[in-house]
Amino acid sequence: MFRTLGGGDLPHITKKGTHPHGMTDLCDAGKRLYADALRLGRVARSEAEVAPCLLEFALLHPDPDDPTWLQPVPPAIALAQRLHPLEREIQERRHEASELTDSFEPFMAISAQSPGETHAVTVHEGIERINAAIERATHECQSEVLTVQPGGGRSEHVLETALKRGQDVIERGITMRTLYQHTVRHSQGTLAYAEMMAKGKVEIRTLEELIERLMIFDRAVAFIPARDDRQIALELRHPGLVQYLVKVFEQLWRRAVPLLEEPAYAPPTDGITGVQRSIAKLLIEGHVDEAIARRLGMNVRTCRAHIAKLAAALGSGSRAQLGYLIAQSGLLDEEH
Repeated sequence: MFRTLGGGDLPHITKKGTHPHGMTDLCDAGKRLYADALRLGRVARSEAEVAPCLLEFALLHPDPDDPTWLQPVPPAIALAQRLHPLEREIQERRHEASELTDSFEPFMAISAQSPGETHAVTVHEGIERINAAIERATHECQSEVLTVQPGGGRSEHVLETALKRGQDVIERGITMRTLYQHTVRHSQGTLAYAEMMAKGKVEIRTLEELIERLMIFDRAVAFIPARDDRQIALELRHPGLVQYLVKVFEQLWRRAVPLLEEPAYAPPTDGITGVQRSIAKLLIEGHVDEAIARRLGMNVRTCRAHIAKLAAALGSGSRAQLGYLIAQSGLLDEEH
């Protein structure tokens, strides 16, 4: 009730230590004694020792005729004494806000007259700011969401966040299309999420390889990561950029396989699976294990297990020999 704009009352110090409360939350002893003083007209000073806050906050004052007694300050007066500095501070803040608005008014006028490209790219740094921007775009979305989510199965926390956003989209009848990688087909959590999302206008497809994360709302605003650790994201509102990304998404979508259908892996050849052929192709291109795993949406350990099986199938004794044997085997020829 009497809390300051600066964040609240602080505990005050007495001779006996800290009396841990502010004016807005009197202790039980203080409430009882102040009520008694108002009813009786005074209380003994010795009784008030258990609630030094009453003197500290000027709710009691010494009886001029007998200092062993304390008299109550009428609550209307005490309230006015506390409200006055708050009202003064509020007026000062309002005046400050008015001056700040006046100082920015010329810049606002310039911004209003500038071409739309001025706000074409906004940089968001930090997960909280990125998520807040995505939440705003989700809330403002009216018709369609397109997303690309590379990588394998999601953590429980990520899925909970995605489900919360997805439920909002479903409830508003918005169309949503999402691209994952084939590896999510082995993630029970992701499959459960997909099943819940299927209740709305939601389609999910998978591809073996995807571009980096992408989110597009109403074909008007897009989000892309600006760094590998995804701690910086770009919010794009330039129509040309967004439409280009929409076309990229549509090309990937046409190649992708619906989640409920079998993935488009080529059948095994000579004991080598389609996944292992994809790994072989990336090995030939010079990618390290970590990069291959990231490209195919799997963890590094799984990737290395596939590489070991590939080496065993081709009879390779070393990494250098494996590359040579892949090239000589015809494994990556088009007919495969």
